[in-house]
Amino acid sequence: MGEVKVSIEGHIAVMTVARPEKLNAFDIDMLKALAAACDGVEANANVRVAILTGEGKAFSAGGDIKAWGGMQANEFGHAWVRFGHRIFERLATLRVPLIAALNGHALGGGLELAGAADIRIAESQIKIGLPETGLGMIPGWSGTQRLVKRFGAQIVRRMVLGGEMFSAEEAKANGIVDAVVDTGTSLAAARDYAFRIALRGPAALEISKLLIASANGEDNGAAVEALGSILAAKTGDLKEGVAAFAEKRPAQFRGEW
Repeated sequence: MGEVKVSIEGHIAVMTVARPEKLNAFDIDMLKALAAACDGVEANANVRVAILTGEGKAFSAGGDIKAWGGMQANEFGHAWVRFGHRIFERLATLRVPLIAALNGHALGGGLELAGAADIRIAESQIKIGLPETGLGMIPGWSGTQRLVKRFGAQIVRRMVLGGEMFSAEEAKANGIVDAVVDTGTSLAAARDYAFRIALRGPAALEISKLLIASANGEDNGAAVEALGSILAAKTGDLKEGVAAFAEKRPAQFRGEW
């Protein structure tokens, strides 16, 4: 049975997808474990940056065919695709920057998983691709949506329509990964980059991540409301409004920022 292991090292959280006997392929329990890991990282105020990696020789082979292959259409669409989509969205919208350390192949849902990260560091031996159409299905965990926004439509077309697989160096040349490192060193390289991020202002990092996502057309409404709520929460007006409610009196707002 797989799990998502979480370790905290100072300001850095490391989330490890751990189902190595299945090349870290996801089933429903693994999706739930990823959601729980995100919640734990999000709730830890000391964490300023997170790393996502895989255990064993793969980053992730995506969705476990045995987990969804026998589902009826409605169940497949709702219990599998939509549920997984929500979990990956949770990962993509972590309040802290996320680095994917691609220690092995990232295929199908595994590439969609990596695509939820802000930075991707790949080992030189890996392959990347979206082979779903070869099985008669589409990349359903935002492969045709988030990956198009982050990587560009044409490179996604080549993977989805043409079934092209890319090496780490080819992926870097096409903007899918940000750096290529030697085999066995992706986690160390991710930690080095994470230390670099952790030195920066945590509030500025969180706000900048939201602004960049908004500029890239990724859930603009949620990003704008999050920023507005953070701003409102720091005002004197909110403090006065909460106090007035607790004391059952009219609020005396002063427009204090």
